[in-house]
Order: sequence, then structure tokens, then C-alpha cells
Amino acid sequence: MDLRDLDHRGGEWLRGGGADAEIVISSRVRLARNLAGFPFLTRATGEQKREIVERIRGPLDALELQTKRYYVDVDEADEMLGSFLVERHLISRELQQGRGPRGVAFGSDEVVSVMVNEEDHLRIQAIQSSLRLQETYHVALQADRALETSLEFAASTRFGYLTACPTNVGTGMRASVMLHLPAMVQMSQMEKLYQAAHQTGLTVRGFYGEGTEASGDLFQISNQVTLGCSDEEILEELQKILPTILDYERRCREELVSDRRRLRLEDRCHRALATLQSARMLTTKEAMENLSSVRLGIVTGILGGVDLGRVHELFVLTQPAHIQKMQGQVIEPNERDVLRADFVRTSLN
Repeated sequence: MDLRDLDHRGGEWLRGGGADAEIVISSRVRLARNLAGFPFLTRATGEQKREIVERIRGPLDALELQTKRYYVDVDEADEMLGSFLVERHLISRELQQGRGPRGVAFGSDEVVSVMVNEEDHLRIQAIQSSLRLQETYHVALQADRALETSLEFAASTRFGYLTACPTNVGTGMRASVMLHLPAMVQMSQMEKLYQAAHQTGLTVRGFYGEGTEASGDLFQISNQVTLGCSDEEILEELQKILPTILDYERRCREELVSDRRRLRLEDRCHRALATLQSARMLTTKEAMENLSSVRLGIVTGILGGVDLGRVHELFVLTQPAHIQKMQGQVIEPNERDVLRADFVRTSLN
């Protein structure tokens, strides 16, 4: 599969703009589905997994993605390509590290992607820039309904959609938003976010979702409960707490740009931009931390002349597999740091 046209640009979800875009990076909705008549993947044989892939491929090929279509056989993909897809949020680490027949279908804008044989037979994902949960939900639902015209999903009149993990039974839906919260981090206020999320049945995860740490001050907020509630109730609960989180981040930013703190913030942002524009070696962590400070500088008006959308793309394009894929070969970490710095300098100067 030739994915070279994706090497130097990010997906639609990284473009920026829209509602609350100074804080909200993207909105994502994921639907878990399993085929009726097949065991969950934890009990499926290799032959059954292969049959699931074959059963699903036809409907996936007919799915209207509106852009150039890709299907990657993850079982045949090398480690670099698998990591590349993880870094773009097209597949999970679980799918990359799984065994047996499995794959992912997506369009070139990366708005819709469908993982095959991850934890469930199907994971349908829609992801878009800024705060567009309702719109993103309808995009995912449209793909779900299109697939259901030719596939029978395992469901119960009592429980709803049946999934391999009990926490997904019911709607099978996880909705999330990715937030940039540098001011709360700098002012050591993140514990309040974790407490508020826990009290409302939500969870806070890192840049790559479950089991990952925050990077570049980017956090994902998502629902935990799917059983006993509707899709609309899940979205409503998430949208109910978001204004509080956004307001708190804004108040922290106001404190950072106040007269007594502004010089320190200006120094931080300008140093970060200067580092990115001149460094000869950059680790992934250094790139993410400095990109976070540059983004904060842009949205607070401290920095000008820097394209916000390009900064968003660099959060992804500076990841290890992307640097290696641009070169078409596996590269040692120190050499990656040199190439990453060169790529960032070219992008920002």
C-alpha cells in the first residue's frame, strides 16, 4: 500500500479552526461492532478471523469515503508502517500488536476509518477538527448504517450491541475530544480535571488514548459507560462538562498573560519557537513540548506569523515512524533527532 501522499501532511482533524479551536483540537466517535454468528476474537480461530476479514472487505469496499480509499493489511505490514498508522490515530496500538488477519480501511482525509479484528470485529471511527461532537457522531453513524445494510451485527434486545469487553456493551460508543491544556499543566491544576472527570463518569487519557501518557499537553476526555444509556445521553454528558473544562483552561491562560506573569510566558513561547527554528537535534519529547508552547503563544497572541494548522500537523509528523517513513527506512534514534530538527526547521522557517 503506497501511503507516500500522507507522509508530509496531517489528516482533516489537524486543520484547526471552528468552535473553541484555541483549546479543542478534535472530536472523535468510535463504534464497536461484532458480526452475528462469529465468536469474539479472544475465542476465534485463525480461520474464523480470516473469514471475518473476508466477510467485511466487500462492505468496506462499498463504503462511501468520498476521498481516495485505502485498505492496509496490518498482518502483513512491517513495524514502521504499523507505528505510522498508530501515530496518525488510524489504528490502535492493540491492532498493530495483534496477531492474525486484521486490517484498516480509511479515506485520504482520514475522517472515517474502520479497524477490522482489533478487540472487536469492527471499530468504526470518525474524527474531525475542533468541537464537532454531534456532526462527528452522525458521520460515524452513517458509516455504521451503511455497513449494517450488508452485515448483521451481534446485538441483544436487552443489552444492545454485544462487545468483547463488557464496558463497551450497549451502544458500543466511545466519544472523546482532544484538548490542549498547557495553562492548566503549567499552573499544576490537572488534578482538578481528573477529579471532575471521575465524578461525572468520564476518563482522561493521553495523546494516543487508553494506556498512554499526555504528550505536548494534549489530553483526551471520553465517556466510560456505554451500557444503559443512549448515544445521545453519552454525547450530552460529555458536552455538559466540557464548558467547565474550557472555562478553567481559559482562566488559567488569563492568569498566565496577566501583568505579573506575562513576561515569563512570552519568554517561554519565544524560546520554544527559536528552538524549533534553529535546533540541529530534537527528540520527540522536545518537539512536542516546544510545539505546545508555540501553540499557546499563537492562540494567546504572543506569537505571530506562525501557521496554527502547520503546528497541529507537526504534533503528528514529528513522531518516530513518520520521520522514518519520510526517509523510507528504519533509522536509529540519534539520526532521527537530526532529521526531525531539519524537518521542523524547514516547516517553520
